[in-house]
Amino acid sequence: MNTTYKTKNQITEGVIWKQLLIFFFPIMVGTLFQQLYNTVDAIIVGRFVGKQALASVGGSSAVLTNFVIEFFTGLSAGATVVISQFYGARDLKRLSKGLHTAYAFSIAASILISVVGWFATPSLLHLLKTPADVIPDSILYLRIYFLGIIFTLIYNMGSSIMRAVGDSRRPLMYLVVCCVINIVLDIVLVIGFRMGIAGAAIATVISQGVSAVLVTRALMYSYGILKLELRAIRFHASLLKAELRIGIPGGIQSFGYSISNIIIQAVINDFGTDTAAAWAAYGKMDAIFWTVCGAFGIAITTFAGQNFGAGRYDRIKKSVRVCLGMALGVGGSLILFLFVFCRPLYHVFTTDQAVIDIGVFMLRMIIPSYVIFIFVEVFSGALRGIGDVLIPSAMTLGGVLLVRMVWVLVVTPMTGELSTLLYSYPLAWGATAILLVPYYFYRRKKVLNR
Repeated sequence: MNTTYKTKNQITEGVIWKQLLIFFFPIMVGTLFQQLYNTVDAIIVGRFVGKQALASVGGSSAVLTNFVIEFFTGLSAGATVVISQFYGARDLKRLSKGLHTAYAFSIAASILISVVGWFATPSLLHLLKTPADVIPDSILYLRIYFLGIIFTLIYNMGSSIMRAVGDSRRPLMYLVVCCVINIVLDIVLVIGFRMGIAGAAIATVISQGVSAVLVTRALMYSYGILKLELRAIRFHASLLKAELRIGIPGGIQSFGYSISNIIIQAVINDFGTDTAAAWAAYGKMDAIFWTVCGAFGIAITTFAGQNFGAGRYDRIKKSVRVCLGMALGVGGSLILFLFVFCRPLYHVFTTDQAVIDIGVFMLRMIIPSYVIFIFVEVFSGALRGIGDVLIPSAMTLGGVLLVRMVWVLVVTPMTGELSTLLYSYPLAWGATAILLVPYYFYRRKKVLNR
């Protein structure tokens, strides 16, 4: 029998707080490095090309790329939950089929996205009311990015699978290497060869390509009971159905978030290039919090999934309590840091004082309410791990689409004020939390009290 099969699974048997920390930190640091891909692009083009280039990389382009990645990540969550449960139950046959189906799905999705993205980019940018002086660079950046989307999707799926079986260290190592490559290529292509936006896009695609190769190689050779074979990559109907059953609600939820962000980006663009550039830089600083919060969500999903597969329901309840306490402590510290130091942080992205002033105003209005979303992230992550995604996704969509969009499309035009638009964020998160928190305790009592 394979020795890996006999090895003690620390997620289902180890000390919960210790294993959560061990698992969480590589995810957090790795996701931060992943955010650095676009952040480095934004800093370099903002400082060396101009605020129009900053708005191109971090404004409408970022909204569209995030839309694609988040929707795919929502769909792929079904694969990672299914794989984590099979891994916890030590079901080797279905574990292998789930892995190869997930890879086949990533390849098929990337081909579709590349074709649609290439042709739809100009229309989408106009739909977002992207400022005229930003559109040419945005089209160039996005088309290059979409051509290399296969590397991004394969990396995201592969690294999620690695985390689902308890390995958060290798994805971190690979991201550190590739982030360094991205920074070097940005400097060489954008500053050295003066390739502008094209150089930043090419640097990102090459770096993601390296990360995709490293993750794929690890899944082929580094795990005992989980082994990727390139010739075995194909769809298995029963596994695809199981993965999509969990993944589609998550994908729709991500779609809802992305649609709301696209609409908000269009409203932001109406305020002019300075506001669009400030919002772009805000998105990079804002990503620090979401990176940490999302890492806790991934951690609790993996813990809940593996322990659910192993029948350790008591550990699921305890791990949620521990994870929530950790998330509130770390997330609260980040909120305070960003609130206090947002002005010097904005200077990293631009020297334009008008852009900085608008950005500081944005951040200090929204960020205190981030604490609300910590509860949403941890509880929805736990529910996702036990396979309950439909109702939590519907609740989240209700908060995002009904509350936020009604506010943005109906209330904001009445005042024409940026501050009115920004209030939509805490209102949407508060509405979601009011619905989701009681539902979590209801499901915990019904499913986990065995």
